[in-house]
Amino acid sequence: MGERAEQENSDDLAARAGWLYYNGRLTQDQIAAELGVSRQRAQRLVARAVSDGLISVRIEHPVAACMELQAALMRVFGLSFARVAPSLPEGLDPVRAIAPLAAAELERVFATPDPLTVAFGTGRTLRAVVDAMNPQDGARHKVVSLIGNVAPDGSASFFEVIMRLADKLRALHYPMAVPVLAKDEEDRDHYQALPHVRNTRELAFGADYTVVGIGQVGDDAPLRVDGFVSPDDMETLRAGGAVGEIAGWAFDVDGRYLDQGINRVVNGVRVPQNDHPVLCIGAGPVKQVPLLAALRGKLLTGLITDERTAEFLLNSAQ
Repeated sequence: MGERAEQENSDDLAARAGWLYYNGRLTQDQIAAELGVSRQRAQRLVARAVSDGLISVRIEHPVAACMELQAALMRVFGLSFARVAPSLPEGLDPVRAIAPLAAAELERVFATPDPLTVAFGTGRTLRAVVDAMNPQDGARHKVVSLIGNVAPDGSASFFEVIMRLADKLRALHYPMAVPVLAKDEEDRDHYQALPHVRNTRELAFGADYTVVGIGQVGDDAPLRVDGFVSPDDMETLRAGGAVGEIAGWAFDVDGRYLDQGINRVVNGVRVPQNDHPVLCIGAGPVKQVPLLAALRGKLLTGLITDERTAEFLLNSAQ
């Protein structure tokens, strides 16, 4: 191995060690076991990651293996954008790995001098990403919700992100202040005819950039856990072939939206709706099948994920 290759490999190890320490919150003994090095070397790698500026809570050194996965995801799935974070050890929440990386990307988007309209889904992952963002001057931008934010009992969604994002940016913001699901199609049409909902939907339809999470279908589905969908509704989705959902819209294994069940009463806008970018942020075992389906169906143009999920997607595409 040449001197330059040795240096790059050493940088990779130091960056991984720093990532595991600051984002995975592993002890030096755990880092040593994960990387297959001595405890003393793990300690030196973490110290070097800090002293050489490879990390500043977020990782600054692009890990070579992650860069290779990014390029492969773009090539295989025709994506215009992909970022891959180093995976944390199994058993840890993968959102902790991808949230800092995604936060940095959104900061880059909102740093553009031209006014943007950016549409957002909801959920735990997007909330973690917004929480990881640094405040910045985004008053020239508009942020708009893709989906309603009220549960059947009238309570607001705990994982709605528009208000949190607006606090970070001081941007104009347009939450969709209606239930996630209408009781029937007539009720849906009534909500969508309301002037404030119509305006929000028009903004979402014409958004310059869209950011979404992704949900699985099953008893552990976010829509089910958070009380937006009944057990019967979820079973109907599964029986109809649904494997995932984006902003409340369910799709099958080939990424085709279903014409049944909750899709007929969602108060929101499904993606993609125009030629502008649709970035999905998601990682972890329960997200892998939905992500693969969404990529097959060309529902996304960009993806931020972790190494294990990227490897699954690429292996499954063959």
